[in-house]
Formats: sequence, structure tokens, C-alpha cells
Amino acid sequence: MELFNDWMGISGGGQALGRYAHYLGGITWIGLLYFFNFIQGSAFGEMSDAARGEALRKITWRTLWWFRWAAMLTWVSGIWILVHQELIHDMDYWRSAPGMGIAFGSILGTTMAANVWMVIWPAQKIAIGSSVTVSEGGEADAEAPAAAKRAGRASRVNTLFSLPLIFFMMWPSHFGLNFDSPEGGTRAVLWIVFAVIWLTMELSALGKIGGYDNKINAVVLEKHQDTIKWGFL
Repeated sequence: MELFNDWMGISGGGQALGRYAHYLGGITWIGLLYFFNFIQGSAFGEMSDAARGEALRKITWRTLWWFRWAAMLTWVSGIWILVHQELIHDMDYWRSAPGMGIAFGSILGTTMAANVWMVIWPAQKIAIGSSVTVSEGGEADAEAPAAAKRAGRASRVNTLFSLPLIFFMMWPSHFGLNFDSPEGGTRAVLWIVFAVIWLTMELSALGKIGGYDNKINAVVLEKHQDTIKWGFL
């Protein structure tokens, strides 16, 4: 059977398992990302400190475990799929419309996974720990407000990136093959536009451009409704 004879081939079992893990991890990760941004944030704003602390202990803390490990599974399985593709060694593929879509999506996905593990999770440990302490009658951690802001901005920019990410990942199989490879000048323009938007939004969300409350964040990341709108634009 080709499934076993060509284990890492395009139709092999290794690729099938990698893709299954990638889809499963991605659905879980992005679904929980949307839960945090679209549901939990608004609900917490209507709760008392005690109720919020209870929810943080019993819901958010557990959800963050699934959230960060789903991000890890998605990223690792994506790398697994990519490095075992013969096309990765073909520079003509990366110049094609499908190849550029995969490249853009891979950059966004890697950035989002890094945000989860290097920004959101460390900051949430501080913010949640402080909130739980306050709900139990203790003193708030002085670093908690800044940590909460840091986690919130990173989570919101991940939401922004997720919308084009999904498009870029479905592009190669569903639409990209219908387009000719772009000319060199067109490729350069596309890469420049992508890089400018990606770097500007990531650095802005991390507070590297005028702090966490700069104008870009206020317009794009402050409200999830605005983030959705800008994500589609």
C-alpha cells in the first residue's frame, strides 16, 4: 500500500498523520483564541473580582493549557509536513502563487505560536495569579496590569493574524493553482507589503512602537470587532 510504502510521500501515512495533527491542533488553537477574544474578555468585564477569580481558576487556567499545547501541536506538525515535502527544495515552487501563500502563512503561524509561548503564557501566569490572590483577599501583584495588557495585545494581534493565516493556508490547494506564478517585480511588491504589515502589527502589539496604547493598537487591537474588520482588510 502506498500509505506505508511511501511513508513520507505526499500520499504516505506520515504525511496523513501530520496533516491530521495539524488540522486538529489548528482547530483547537484558533477556536480557543476566539473564545478568549470574543467571549471571555467581554464576560469578565461584567463580573465581580470574586467571580472573575473563580472563573480564572476553574476555566481560564485549564483553557490556557489546551490553548498553548494546541499551538505547539499545530506548529510542530506544520514543520513536520513542510520539511518532508519535496517541493520545499524547489525554488520555483516558492516563487509560485501557492508557494508564496504557504510562505506567508508559515511566517504568520510561527509568529502566533511564538506569541503564545513567549508573551501570552508568561504574562497570563502573572495576571491570573494576581487576580486569584485578590479574589482571596490578598494584595494585587504590581506587575499584573502591565502583564495583562501585554497578554491582551499579543492575543489580539494573533486574532488579527489568524484571519489571513487561514486564507493563506487554504490558498495553495483551493485557489493558488489557478494562477500563474507572479513576475519578479510583483513578487517583490507582495513580499514588501506583507513584511511591512506583519512587522508593524507585531511590533506595535508588543509595545515596541510607541508603547501598548499607541494609535495603531487603539484603532486595530483595542476592540475585537475592529480586529476582525482589519483582519479581513
